[in-house]
Amino acid sequence: MGTALVYHEDMTAARLLWEDPECEIECPQRLTAALEGLQQRGLEQRCLRLVAREASEAELGLVHSPEYVALLRGTQALGTQELQALSGQYDAVYFHPRTFHCARLAVGAALQLVDAVMTGAVRNGLALVRPPGHHSQRAAANGFCVFNNVAIAARHAKQKHGLHRVLIVDWDVHHGQGTQYIFEDDPSVLYFSWHRYEHRRFWPYLRESDADAVGQGQGLGFTVNLPWNQVGMGNADYMAAFLHVLLPLAFEFNPELVLVSAGFDSAIGDPEGQMQATPECFAHLTQLLQVLADGRVCAVLEGGYHLESLSQSVCMMVQALLGDPAPPLSGPMVPHGSALESIQSVRAAQAPYWMSLRQQGAAPVLSPSTCSPEGKPSPLLPWGPEFKAAGTQTMAALSSLLDKLCLNPTPPVRTAVALTAPDAALVLPPGVLCQERSALPEEMQAWARPHKALAQDKALTALGKVLYLLDRLLDGQVSSGIAATPAPATAATLDVAIRCGLSHGAQRLLCVAVGQLDRPPDLTDDGRTLWLNIGGKEAAAPSTFHVCVPLPGTTGGFLNCVLALVLPLAYSFQPDLVLVALGPTHGLRDPQAGLLTALLRGPAGGRVLALIDEESTPQLVGVLAGVLHGEAPPSLGPFSMASPEDMQALMHLRGPLEPQWKMLQVAASP
Repeated sequence: MGTALVYHEDMTAARLLWEDPECEIECPQRLTAALEGLQQRGLEQRCLRLVAREASEAELGLVHSPEYVALLRGTQALGTQELQALSGQYDAVYFHPRTFHCARLAVGAALQLVDAVMTGAVRNGLALVRPPGHHSQRAAANGFCVFNNVAIAARHAKQKHGLHRVLIVDWDVHHGQGTQYIFEDDPSVLYFSWHRYEHRRFWPYLRESDADAVGQGQGLGFTVNLPWNQVGMGNADYMAAFLHVLLPLAFEFNPELVLVSAGFDSAIGDPEGQMQATPECFAHLTQLLQVLADGRVCAVLEGGYHLESLSQSVCMMVQALLGDPAPPLSGPMVPHGSALESIQSVRAAQAPYWMSLRQQGAAPVLSPSTCSPEGKPSPLLPWGPEFKAAGTQTMAALSSLLDKLCLNPTPPVRTAVALTAPDAALVLPPGVLCQERSALPEEMQAWARPHKALAQDKALTALGKVLYLLDRLLDGQVSSGIAATPAPATAATLDVAIRCGLSHGAQRLLCVAVGQLDRPPDLTDDGRTLWLNIGGKEAAAPSTFHVCVPLPGTTGGFLNCVLALVLPLAYSFQPDLVLVALGPTHGLRDPQAGLLTALLRGPAGGRVLALIDEESTPQLVGVLAGVLHGEAPPSLGPFSMASPEDMQALMHLRGPLEPQWKMLQVAASP
C-alpha cells in the first residue's frame, strides 16, 4: 500500500479573464508549481499517479442544490462580460468557461482518492486540485471555491463506503465556513478548523468562526473552531493546537477516515496568512494525523498563494504520507500568548461535549474572543503594496530555511532491526533491514567494562549490535532502528546507549524508559539529556530533566499521558536522538507501544532507537518496525476514561514543569 497523487492538467485551464486584484492570486501556476516541486524531489515518481475524473452531477448533489449545479453548468456558454457580472454576485469568486469542468475534476479527484484509500488500493494520498472548495456552500460559490470538494468527499465516504465517523481537519488560514455550515448538525463528521480571525477583523468576518461556535442540535461539539487572533503563529503554536485540542478529541471520536482541507496559506511566506509555520511543520502535522483511522488520510489542496512556500509545504506533506521521517522543527518551541488564549478558549468551549477535555479540567473563559477591542476589519485579500511588502520581508528567511531542508536528505535505510536471535514467525515490513553487523570487539569491551550485567557473551553480543546501529543512526546512514537485549542487561545497555550517543555527536538526547528502569546514577542535569520514565511508582520530577509518571491503566489515561506530557516535553526539548526503552514487564500492550513509538518519530526528525527485551514477541517487533517505517500503529480500541489517580498524577507534574517546557502550556499566563 502506497500513496496516491491525484491530478489532471485540465484543472489549470480556468483563469481570470479581467482585472481583479482580489482574485488574481488564484492562478493555474499554483498547481504547476506544486507538481514541479514534487517532480524535482522525486516524490511524484514514488506515488501512485491517478488521473482525476469529473464528478457526476449526482455526486455534486450530495452537497449542492440542483439549481446551483445548473447555474454552474450554464457558465460554459457565457461570454466574458456575462461571466464577470455573474462573478460579481459572489464574494471573491471568478468564473471562466472552463470553471465547471475544472470544478468537477476537483471534486472527482477527491472522490477517487477516497475510493482508492477505502478499497485498500493505497494507504493515503493527496488530491492536487483547483478550484479549492472549503468556502463553498450548498447554493453559493465563495472565496475562490465553487464546489465543496472535501464536504462532498465526506458524504461520499459515508454513502458509498458505509462510514460512520469522518474527521475533517482544515488547516487553511481562512475559516472553511462552507464545510462548517454543511455539517454543523451532523455528529458523524467532526470538523476542526484553525484560521486567522483577529477578533472578527479578518475575512470572512463571521461570528460563527469563533471558538464558541460548536455546532447545532445533534452536532453540538462536532464543530471545533480555533481562531488565531494575531498573525505570526508558528510551528510551536500549530503543534500545541494539535496536541492540546485536535488529537484528544480525535482519539475520543475514533474516526474511520481523516480528510484534510490542506491549505498552505497558513505557511511562512504567504502574505495572505502572514503566519510563520515552516514547510516541515506540515510534515509533522501529517505524521500526527497518520496515527488515526489506521492511517487512512486523504488530503485535498485548498489555498496557498506564495508559490515557493506552497510547493515546499506540499512536498513536506507528501514525504510524510510516503512514510519518510519529518525534518526536525526549527526555531524555539514556545507558543505565543495569543495562541494559548485561543487554545484555552476552544478547550473551554468544547469541554462540555468531550470527556477527554473535561477530565483535564479545561479552564473556563470569561468571554468570547469577539469581545476584544474593536478595530478596522482586515481585507479579504490584501494584495496591494502591503501584500508585496509582507512577502518581501519573509523571503530571506524562507530562502534560508528551504536551503536547510535540502541539506536533510532521507537516510538510505529508513529502519533497521538488530535482534539476538530472529524468530521464524517474525514478519517485517518491506524495506526494513535486518542488521547482523556489530561494533568492533575492543569498542564493545570498552563500553561494557563498567557493567557486570554486560560481562556475559550473550549480553555483549547484543551490545555490539546496539552500538553499531547507534553509530549508523548518528552518521545518517539509518533513520531509526530496533535492537534487542537480554532482560538482565537492559538497564546497562540503555546506560551505554545514552553515553555512547552523547559522545558520538548527539547534542540533546531524550530517553523514554517504560517499566521499572532507573535513571543511570551518573546522568547529570546538564541540559543534554531528558529522562522520562513511564511506569514509575509515583509521579515525580526530581528535576526538569528527570520526570517519572506511573503507567496509566486505561486508554484515556495513556492518551492523556502521551499527548499532554510526553510529546509536549519531547517537542520542547527538541532532541536530535530519541531512545525508547521497553524494560522487562513494561506493561504496554502492542498498540500502546506502537503509538508511543510512532509519535516519538517527530521530535528528533525520525532518529529513534527502540531497545526491547530479546524475549519480546514477534508481533511487538513487527508493530515497532512498522511504525518506525511510517506505517500506522494498531488501534488502541474503544476510548475509556482516565482514572482520577492518573489525572491527578498528570496535573501534579505539569505545574512545576511548565516554566521550563513551554509546550506543556494549555492556557495563557494570567
